Amino acid sequence: MTQVCDTITILMAEDDMDDRLLFKEAFNESWAEVALEFVDDGVELMQRLEDLFADRPRRLPDLLLLDLNMPRMDGREALQAIREHSGLKHLPVIIFTTSRAELDVLISYQLGANSYVTKPNRYDELVQLLRSMELYWTETVELPSDRHGDVE
Repeated sequence: MTQVCDTITILMAEDDMDDRLLFKEAFNESWAEVALEFVDDGVELMQRLEDLFADRPRRLPDLLLLDLNMPRMDGREALQAIREHSGLKHLPVIIFTTSRAELDVLISYQLGANSYVTKPNRYDELVQLLRSMELYWTETVELPSDRHGDVE
């Protein structure tokens, strides 16, 4: 299991600057050790993941938080591209969106999302949600130790 004292790296695809600031503050308040990076859209996300995958000394993120509604390449298209990429398909992807539409939930899971989370409306709810996510992703589940996706 991942230990609580280990730094978890999270890449978040979020195009709204106000939401980014809110998430950054909420993560700082709710997670013990987190390295958080943002990208603007699916195109930038895929480029960043390709760069990390190609740069062998660097690791892929531990988690990807993916908004569905982004410009250029939306979250659905990005998720499909991730799951089709042999070196990225193991990456844990959490859909983190405002959409409560049943079709979005269904499609996200069909495309290979590991979780689907609706963004809370209030800051205190966001902090509580992130605390729950931290416990789950740092104390409950096993994350791949090889963040490059190589199987030996």
